[in-house]
Amino acid sequence: MEKMTFFYDEDGDVLDISIGKPKKAVSEEIGKDIVVRKDKRGKIIGFTILNFQKRSEIEKGFRVPIEAKFEVA
Repeated sequence: MEKMTFFYDEDGDVLDISIGKPKKAVSEEIGKDIVVRKDKRGKIIGFTILNFQKRSEIEKGFRVPIEAKFEVA
């Protein structure tokens, strides 16, 4: 199981979530202000949500169109 790292940039209002160790990636916008990062094999290695705080205040919560499996180590 790979470790997930969360980073929030308050000035830019950007939430970044990385899965595993940093790798080269290709970014793809998959929704309004939602960017997914994939490695060369197409595996999701992270995603970014722009305007995170602003969105959560306006929408009172929102869904990110990414499936994830969480396990307790």
